[in-house]
Amino acid sequence: YFFITHDLGVVKHFCDRILVMYLGNTCELCESKELFAHPLHPYTKSLLASVPRPTVNRVKNEEEILQGEVPSSTNPPKGCPFHTRCSSCMDVCRIVKPESKEVRPQHFVACHLFDQKGALNHEV
Repeated sequence: YFFITHDLGVVKHFCDRILVMYLGNTCELCESKELFAHPLHPYTKSLLASVPRPTVNRVKNEEEILQGEVPSSTNPPKGCPFHTRCSSCMDVCRIVKPESKEVRPQHFVACHLFDQKGALNHEV
């Protein structure tokens, strides 16, 4: 089945595999347990950080909080569609749209932070 939602609480318990998209572009694809345990794409990390948690003193990391306006879906920015809001944006992100690559077993990410072998190019 194919299930579309913004409710990550439902996704965690209902879906076996999750595809995270931003402006109609694939960011991350993997098993549900893997995504919640090891999110890799900066957008996925921001999404998961936005889920309310019943904790007393949790302080959000500034990199988890999205800044700026959502780009136009009819006139998206050149390069990575998320680069205008990404705290880990590099020069290449503004020019080249990243391709999805397998960086862990059955864990695919479309992000320039990861090289072909899955090693981190830049600390996230």
